[in-house]
Amino acid sequence: MAEDTTVRAMTPALEVRDVDKWFGTNQANRRVSMSVRRGTIHGVVGENGAGKSTIMSIVYGYLRADDGMVLVNGEPVSIRSPRDAIAAGIGMVHQHFMLVDTFTVIENVLLGAEGGPTLGPGMARAREALERIQRDYGLEVDLDAVVGELPVGSQQRVEILKALFRGADILILDEPTGVLTPQEADHLFRILRALREQGKTVVIITHKLREIMDLTDWVTVMRRGEVVAHLRTPETSRERLAELMVGRKVLLRVEKQPARPGEVLLEARDLTVVDAHGVPRVKGVGFQVRAGEIVGIAGVSGNGQSELLETLAGIRPPASGTVLLKGRDITRDREAFTARGLRRAGVAHVPEDRQKVGLVTAFTASECSILGYHDAPDYNGAVLMDLRAVEARCAREMKDYDVRPPIPQLRSGNFSGGNQQKLVLAREIERNPDVLLVGQPTRGVDIGAIEFIHRRLVAMRDAGKAILLVSVELDEIMSLSDRILVMFDGHLVGEMPAGQANERQLGLMMAGVTAEAAD
Repeated sequence: MAEDTTVRAMTPALEVRDVDKWFGTNQANRRVSMSVRRGTIHGVVGENGAGKSTIMSIVYGYLRADDGMVLVNGEPVSIRSPRDAIAAGIGMVHQHFMLVDTFTVIENVLLGAEGGPTLGPGMARAREALERIQRDYGLEVDLDAVVGELPVGSQQRVEILKALFRGADILILDEPTGVLTPQEADHLFRILRALREQGKTVVIITHKLREIMDLTDWVTVMRRGEVVAHLRTPETSRERLAELMVGRKVLLRVEKQPARPGEVLLEARDLTVVDAHGVPRVKGVGFQVRAGEIVGIAGVSGNGQSELLETLAGIRPPASGTVLLKGRDITRDREAFTARGLRRAGVAHVPEDRQKVGLVTAFTASECSILGYHDAPDYNGAVLMDLRAVEARCAREMKDYDVRPPIPQLRSGNFSGGNQQKLVLAREIERNPDVLLVGQPTRGVDIGAIEFIHRRLVAMRDAGKAILLVSVELDEIMSLSDRILVMFDGHLVGEMPAGQANERQLGLMMAGVTAEAAD
């Protein structure tokens, strides 16, 4: 018996051997082999399009491998669907959650696992089991809460509860912190460490190298569909991982010269914005953005930054206050202060949510490349749109922004998150705007693309453009910005030059402590 236990402990919890996967003429996985040790947190890193999500989708049964095999606890398994994966003890939490917003937490967990023709007995058993799981792993969430009313971090905990309730011993998480605040990410890491301590095996697909170094025991690096390294995390570094991912040395800091601010291009005065329920989300905010500078707005998600950005982009009307563009008050101009009017006046907008606001995922990449600019004369004839011109422009932008695969006819929903972001950035930046409003520019984006996006934004600044940056990534705010504003509960609670800022000061202000007290 002791010998059997030792053998089981040494047997990998999960293994893939020589897996190939083709999508038409594109090979997404090429002879991929990977071994995940039991009771560890294992990271899988790579650029967007490296094949890391594809291999995990094969493990979970969303995709079928063209060749190769998957083994669980040393035994080959046939995984034709997520149901097969769940039966094998594999659970997966996706970057975009698979939840029914109008259902409660317990209803979402039970969906597909009701355990009988009536819900009553199954609901009672599930509640007891879920309360035990919550105690064991620190997964605090109200089982009777409506999922759509929960913050994103709590929704993610519901997904983890679902997997554990179904008996998962191996938990795969795809870009788990891509939609989380720093505080929510810290809570998630505590949960994952608790899972590891209880003998569960965790696989994290991510591009955030700091998280890999802080959290994982082992890391597998993929590049262009192949595994290029398998390393013990304590024996590597962020710089080494970045080089392996991209195939070249990567600059992990932003290089830029001091800003040379010019005239004020965008100004808000005493701006107040309310939501659909009449609740104030932005409260008497005022600031300026000048030509040739990047102004960053830091803050925990949900403190008014999103509503402020939407208002300045003409998507959401202000309740009161004034917005000036190039010195002109446009607040009450019904033509100028709209999304279309602002685009025509030289204001571009990269929205925080690329899927819901930046793209129509059912449209092709070329169709999405002209969203908001579809009436431009470059691709409109007297009667019909010149589709060849649209595709040609999209192809140029794909080449310039390294969008993979570079296929204008491919549905935008089929691109990875980072490549979707590049499509949106290309569309907005290549119109040569005077003012760029950009929200969460690198959310869910890999290290090579982050470097690329940061260089583009700095180049725009150096070309005399005014950039307003909203990000929950403090590192990004501090490295890109020339001036930093901090929002808390709809108010601006602090402002400082980026060169004088530190994480402690900004963190305190993000928690509502005034700039004077933070000093």
